[in-house]
Amino acid sequence: MNIKRIGSIAAIAIAGAVVLSSCAANEGGAGSTTAPSASGVDYSKLSGTLTGSGSSAQQTAEAVWASGFQDQASGVTVNYSPDGSGAGRKNFISGAADFAGSDAALKDEELAGSFGLCKADTKAIDIPVYISPIAIAFKVDGVKDLTLDAKTIAGIFSGKITKWDDSQIAALNKDAKLPSANITVVHRSDDSGTTQNFSEYMSANAGDVWTEAPSQTYPYQVGDSAKGGPGVASAMQGATNAITYIDDSGAGDLDKAKLMVGDKATEISAEGAAKVVADSETVSGRETNDLAIDINRKDTADGAWPLVLVSYAIACQEYKDADKAELVKSYLTYVVSDDAQKAAASEAKSAALSTDLAKKAADAVASIK
Repeated sequence: MNIKRIGSIAAIAIAGAVVLSSCAANEGGAGSTTAPSASGVDYSKLSGTLTGSGSSAQQTAEAVWASGFQDQASGVTVNYSPDGSGAGRKNFISGAADFAGSDAALKDEELAGSFGLCKADTKAIDIPVYISPIAIAFKVDGVKDLTLDAKTIAGIFSGKITKWDDSQIAALNKDAKLPSANITVVHRSDDSGTTQNFSEYMSANAGDVWTEAPSQTYPYQVGDSAKGGPGVASAMQGATNAITYIDDSGAGDLDKAKLMVGDKATEISAEGAAKVVADSETVSGRETNDLAIDINRKDTADGAWPLVLVSYAIACQEYKDADKAELVKSYLTYVVSDDAQKAAASEAKSAALSTDLAKKAADAVASIK
């Protein structure tokens, strides 16, 4: 399996090779992964094309998964376009994509409508496939080690704190030589699940500062904006004294702040993100096989990283086209498998699904018709 690097692309196409963006996996990815059979289906007999759209946070993982799946199902082409979570859901709802990747579960109003590829009177379901910490990444002259708490982050990203040597930042970083420089905030310009998760954390932990409701669109007129995780990472590379929020897989060589969790300065980790998800419940009132998770944003357990995103594969519970259903079901069966989860965790710095959540996800995938 050949894995190539190029600067930037609109889609990941798998047809004997995997084409990755600049933040994607290195040579070797998941090519040697052994895929299980999908509900008795022989992968080698599958053929056709799958089109996915959505989360840029999932981009590296999708490339790894598609590569491993392609090794077993050489007759299938998987195209995944990292358009952003909101665009992915819109494409899936309209029928332009066979499945969506989204860092936010379907909204109630979306579930109340119809879905282009789903059988009449059936709904789509949210299946967790990717767990990742969101980094507070920074690039500040003379500063490599930075600690921030929720209220200070909220002040920075809402435009209330504008200088790096502000007293609130200084109080958390007594040994740092903070410059008397303006803070450049970089945030997402598109409809973003990462923004949704970031704003949920801000609202839960600093609601007196972050006064806007959680949203997939950035609510404050501050700083610079860029489309997608790769766009934010690129903007940060060219910025000075800047800060952003970004899925950890896309942070690259940017410095990452420690987060005050309870009374402890905590380092970002996939394990801490997984801990928070394990401490969270599924959203009530949804379809039996819908596994949308109500993340415990106030988790203060030792090592927890509550600034976390759970990214979903969104698929029809029942497709109009049985052949399409078989392809989606087969691919997602591979995606939630232990081998595929470990391969993605290795390349994307994500957390593999826990044994319990993986079992629930596999059962949800098995229910697709």
